[in-house]
Amino acid sequence: MTAPREETPFRRFVSEFAASKLALFGLTVFTIIALLAIFANWIAPQNPYDLAQLDIMDGRLPPGSKAAAGFTYLLGTDDQGRDMFSGMLYGLRISLMVGVGSAMFAAVVGTTLGLLAAFFGRRTDTIIMRLVDLQLSFPSILVALMILAVLGKGIMNVVLALVMVEWAGYARNVRAIAMVERRKEYIEAAACLALPWRRIMFRHLLPNCLPPLIVIATQQVARAIALEATLSFLGLGVPITEPSLGLLIANGYQYMLSGKYWISFYPGIALLVTIVSINLVGDHLRDVLNPRLKR
Repeated sequence: MTAPREETPFRRFVSEFAASKLALFGLTVFTIIALLAIFANWIAPQNPYDLAQLDIMDGRLPPGSKAAAGFTYLLGTDDQGRDMFSGMLYGLRISLMVGVGSAMFAAVVGTTLGLLAAFFGRRTDTIIMRLVDLQLSFPSILVALMILAVLGKGIMNVVLALVMVEWAGYARNVRAIAMVERRKEYIEAAACLALPWRRIMFRHLLPNCLPPLIVIATQQVARAIALEATLSFLGLGVPITEPSLGLLIANGYQYMLSGKYWISFYPGIALLVTIVSINLVGDHLRDVLNPRLKR
């Protein structure tokens, strides 16, 4: 007779996460979307970045139309003759790359500053938190628009603008959590042992800030994707040669009233499903990782 398997924290986390059908549905949908974006080169029937594969005569064809190359435009074409299905797959890749990349860089910057503010306190805390207050006093979209107006279009410029917008949220939340942990006995014991401050911060203080940080990062990814789509829709995001979902929506906006709904409709649905799936996962992660929200 075998002994019962010991339940580790990871197994307990997986079992609690799997208890929500909505969270599993969101994770499944997001996994499918991520795989479609990663393998877009092999799945898409057309490379929307290759001008040699585009034909302006195929512009604004309705869904189900036949292409001269032999394949079918499942979701129609845009005004440049770009296959909407192929453009959406490549657009998903750019939207996810911008959203995940900006959230990761912002997490590194904001977490580091939040830990420094909580650990050293006094003047360091005052300077960092005043910068956070200054950042959060302006609307995020306004700050991003100002940065891109100076830097210009480009994927890296959009990522930089979103990092400048998102880091303050990480810093404030991490600082609040680290302030509580900073007064606990294990941090005081590490300080009494004269351990280097870098080791205390990143080996002892940071691991106890990770659970809420994961939730914040998940929500920031969805927020970054929505902000990037807004910036691209306004014409200050990614360049037209590398369209994201927001730019695809903007390309078809002027044709909505003329009956060419599919140019904006399908990218809009893809953007909505992506953001909702991420939020479903993030909301349940918040319930699982926060003991106060557990029933």
